[in-house]
Amino acid sequence: MTATIETLPDGHAPFLLTKRRIWVIFSALIAGMLLASLDQTIVSTAMPTIVGELGGVSHQVWITTAYILATTIVMPIYGKFGDVLGRRRLFMIAIAIFTLASIGCAFATDFWMFVTFRAIQGLGGGGLMILSQAIIADIVPANERGKYLGPLGGIFGLAAVAGPLLGGFFVDHLSWQWAFYINIPVGIAAFLIAVFALQLPNKRAEKPIDWLGVLFLSAATTCLIFFTDFGGSADFGWDHGATWAWGAGLVAAAGLFIFTESRAADPIMPLSMFRNPIFVNATAIGMAIGIGMFAALGFVPTFLQMSSGTSAAASGLLMLPMMVGVMGTSIAAGLLITKTGRYKFFPIAGTIIVGVAMVLMTTLSAATPVWLICVYLFLFGAGLGLIMQVVVLVVQNAVPAADIGTATSTNNYFREMGAALGIAVFGTLFTTRLTENLTKVFTDAGATPDQAGEATSTIDPSVLSTLPDTVRDGVVNAYADALAPVFWYLVPFIAVALILAIFLKEIPLSDVAGLVARGEAIGGEEAERLDAERRDAERRTAEQATDAEARTPSSR
Repeated sequence: MTATIETLPDGHAPFLLTKRRIWVIFSALIAGMLLASLDQTIVSTAMPTIVGELGGVSHQVWITTAYILATTIVMPIYGKFGDVLGRRRLFMIAIAIFTLASIGCAFATDFWMFVTFRAIQGLGGGGLMILSQAIIADIVPANERGKYLGPLGGIFGLAAVAGPLLGGFFVDHLSWQWAFYINIPVGIAAFLIAVFALQLPNKRAEKPIDWLGVLFLSAATTCLIFFTDFGGSADFGWDHGATWAWGAGLVAAAGLFIFTESRAADPIMPLSMFRNPIFVNATAIGMAIGIGMFAALGFVPTFLQMSSGTSAAASGLLMLPMMVGVMGTSIAAGLLITKTGRYKFFPIAGTIIVGVAMVLMTTLSAATPVWLICVYLFLFGAGLGLIMQVVVLVVQNAVPAADIGTATSTNNYFREMGAALGIAVFGTLFTTRLTENLTKVFTDAGATPDQAGEATSTIDPSVLSTLPDTVRDGVVNAYADALAPVFWYLVPFIAVALILAIFLKEIPLSDVAGLVARGEAIGGEEAERLDAERRDAERRTAEQATDAEARTPSSR
């Protein structure tokens, strides 16, 4: 049936998904994704200096955990609210929150104040990630989406290259605060681009919003993170009452969440999605990979600075091979999926490559040659590039168009849940082992227990260079001995992801964009025709107005 302006139910001109409009919208998404991705990575090389200056070495895991915890909590909220309210305004709100929180981080005067603003950043960053992926699904059919998701993955890779480099440069030549000052102009630019370029239909909720679901899901997420963090810490442990109090809270909140979702008119995370085997499988792959991916990303730069004795800037450069791998395979996989319509091969190959890289990383030591570290990181990035965006595409293709945002956010929620778990457990193991090692180094050098504790909590790369040779060597070995063996704990999760990828069912990719499938827009050749007609009508109207204006003086 031929669509015309008069046939639209709202009486307004149709929303036309022309190729030009798709690329304009895509430019706004690129700006938002660059903002969020850049911040996640820029902190990694600055972290040793930040925790040293703010006195939080023994608690440094919270810099990453706070951000990811906040991001994880809000992902389902952004996904569902985007489905029922529209995504444009939410996207701009997320940019504003993120940028304002960056200012707070830059002016933080103590460690926990900094952690608080990092959490607020996560509230904005979660929206940028989810809404970008969901908007792509709204405007591009699944069978063409790979060539768009690939560049989005490439943006993550580009930011992950630029982030450590900039973070290292700021630490070495300016101050760590510049890692957050830079978000201010980038955030303002992203907001302005979104205002003018991100034109999408707005909607109103037709059913009550599931506020109880939001509350119980947030509580369950928080309890899970604290449960794992307390259990893995030296101060509490798995046999401590406080640890199991968080565990009891997790069980209670999860039970209440499931009960609420089974009765909600419009649940924030519909339980029906978990009866979809493709959705469950792809989401489980993302969660397993998330455990290993973010744990490694969060602490490899710290290892490079403190164990290998490199500067912050040099550690950023050493991350370059990993990001080359991410960008290359992410873009290549997207293009190949668009060309062939097949996607199952990529997660299988990706998990195998990531697993090999993870095993190789268990051999890292202070004596490992830099070129060999670069090879390991390249393999790790190449494997990740074959998995992350592909899994999102699979999930979006497996659900109805009305649930694209919810499915995208749920998939990302469980991936981030895996990331938070990985960082909490992995980071706690690393920090506990590191604190013990460093305390022994300083006490063996003649320091009192109090002096050793103070030295351990404030050690950073600049302090390291001023220490006597024997103490400096002890610190370097302490970092190496603390970090490298912990990679073995991540290998089983990669193995699980491989098994899941092998059993992932492949179905045909949809040829209809989400907005078109929901009747909110017109796409394809029909959109191009209507757009041409509208431009012709506007041109004729302008010409008639010009002619009328030209005739007016003579008629007088």
